[in-house]
Amino acid sequence: MSGYEIIMMTTFGVTMRSIMQIEAGAIGIRLGATETIVVILIKQLQNKSRVMRRIKTGVSILLTALVTVSLMSCKDEKGQLESTDNERLQLYAEEKSSEETLKNEVKEVKSGPVDFTEAAKMVLDAVVHIRATQTGRNESSDRLPRELPDFFRDFFGDRFQMPENMPQQPMYGSGSGVIIDEKGHIVTNNHVINNATELEVTLHDNETYKATVIGSDPTTDIALLKIKGDNLKALSFVNSDDVEVGEWVLAVGNPYSLYSTVTAGIVSAKARNININPEKFAVESFIQTDAAINPGNSGGALVNLDGKIVGINTAIASRTGSYSGYGFAIPSNIVTKVVADLLKYGSVQRGMLGITIRTMNGGLAKEKNMEFIRGVWVENVGEDSAADKAGIKAGDIIVNIDGSEVTTSPRLQEIIAQHRPGDKLSIIVNRKGREREFKVTLENVKGTTDITKKENVEMLNYLGADFEALDKETARKLNLDGGVRVVNLYPGLLRQSTQMRPGYIITHIDGKKVTNIKELVAILKNKKGGVMLEGVYEDVPGKQYYAFGLDS
Repeated sequence: MSGYEIIMMTTFGVTMRSIMQIEAGAIGIRLGATETIVVILIKQLQNKSRVMRRIKTGVSILLTALVTVSLMSCKDEKGQLESTDNERLQLYAEEKSSEETLKNEVKEVKSGPVDFTEAAKMVLDAVVHIRATQTGRNESSDRLPRELPDFFRDFFGDRFQMPENMPQQPMYGSGSGVIIDEKGHIVTNNHVINNATELEVTLHDNETYKATVIGSDPTTDIALLKIKGDNLKALSFVNSDDVEVGEWVLAVGNPYSLYSTVTAGIVSAKARNININPEKFAVESFIQTDAAINPGNSGGALVNLDGKIVGINTAIASRTGSYSGYGFAIPSNIVTKVVADLLKYGSVQRGMLGITIRTMNGGLAKEKNMEFIRGVWVENVGEDSAADKAGIKAGDIIVNIDGSEVTTSPRLQEIIAQHRPGDKLSIIVNRKGREREFKVTLENVKGTTDITKKENVEMLNYLGADFEALDKETARKLNLDGGVRVVNLYPGLLRQSTQMRPGYIITHIDGKKVTNIKELVAILKNKKGGVMLEGVYEDVPGKQYYAFGLDS
C-alpha cells in the first residue's frame, strides 16, 4: 500500500482498518455497504442538537475520505491487473522465444565462452597412448650394409652375414592415437610408429594391447594400426572443409606421457604448409590451432565441440621444442581418404596432376610481369602427365577445382590428395586474363590410372613391409632379371629380425628367383624355419643377405 493509505488506516482506527484490510478487488463492494450505514445515521440525527450536526459533518467528511480511498483503490486495482497481464505476456514471450534462445546458445557455443566438459567426455575413451619400442641399431648404422670386407669374404664367401644379435639397448617413443571403429582400427602419425619394432597401446582406462600396423603413408604422415579389444569407444570424422577459422576445438592426447590430456583453443588458420615432411610427394595442408600441443600429442585427436574429429594432431612450430602457440593437424578429409585406401587396397592410391606449382602472390606477379590474380601458378607441366594430356600449360593460374576455390598451393594439394588415379576433375585456369575449363583424369606416379591392390595382406602385415615389383628401367640399370623392392617397413618380423632398410631389392629367397610379389608370397606362405633373402640396394655395391625365421 501507499504511504497515504497507511496514514488513513491510522486516522480512522478500527473501522477503517477493517475496510482497508480486504483485497483491492472488493473495495467497491465494501464501500457501498458503508455508505448505506452512514445515510441511516444521518436520518436519525437530523433533529438533534448542534453536537449531532457536528457528527453529521464528521460523517460527511468520512464519506468524502472513503470515496477518495475508493477511487484510489480502483486505480490501483486497474494498474495491478494491467501489470499482471503484462507479466503473463512477458512469460508467453519467453516461452515462445525459448527455441530461439536455444539456437542463440548453440551459436554461442561455436564462437564464444562455452563449457567443454561434454565434448571432453565424448572423446577421452577413444584417444589412446602409443608406446613405440625400437631395438637394434640407430638409423645411421642401419644405412650401412651387413657386408664383410674383401679379405674375410675370400674365406667365408658372399653368403656370410655378420652377427646381428648383439645386445642392444632398446629405445622408446611415445605418441597418441584415435580409435575410429569398434573393430579396433587406430589412426596415428607415421612418425610415431616409424622404425619401431613393437607397439603397445594403452586405453583411457589403462588397459593395454599389442598393436599391428595395417599400413602407413609417409607422404601424409598417417598410419593405421589395429588392436583386438571389446567394447571399444570410437570417434567419427566431420568434413574438414566445413571447419571455420575461429571455431572452438579441443586437442586430446598424451603430451610428455601425461595420459588423456585435453586442451582447448580455436582454429587459427587452414591450408598451412610448414615444410616439415621430407617425402618427395609430401602433402602439407594443415589446420593450425592455438590449442596446446606438445611432444606426445602426435597422432591425437583435434575435435570440435560435438566430439567429432576435424584433424589428427601432427606438429608444432616452436623454437624450444614445446608449445609456443602454434599447433598443426592433418585435415580429416585427407585422413579418411588415406584410411579408406589402406583398408580397401592395402596401400594409398595417389592421384596426380603432374605439375610444379607456386602460390600466386604480389611478388610472383611482379616477377612474371603480370597483374595479380588469386590462385596457383603452374610453373611446369610434366611431359605426358595428366595435366599435359588435358591441355593445361605452364603459366596458367589454377583458380578452381571441382567447384572449390583454390588460392594456395597447400589447398590445391589437399584437394588432389583426396582423389585416386582415374578420378576425373574439372579444373578452371586463368590463361592470359581469360578463364578456361579443362577436364583432367588423374594418374598415378607411373603415369597410368591403375589401382594397385595389395594381395595376401595378412602375410605382408606379418612381415611388416610394403612391396612393389621392380620396374624394368631400374632392373636394366642394375643388370637384374627382376625383383621385389621393399617400399616401407613397419613393426613386424623383418624389422625385428634383420637390419633391412627401405629400398632393399629382393632377388632370391632361399636361392629361388623372385620377380614379383606373388612369387614372394608363394614361397613364404607355407615356409617353416629359416629364410635367407638375397638382394641389392641401389646405393650400395654388391649383394646383401638377410636371414630370419618363420614359425609357420
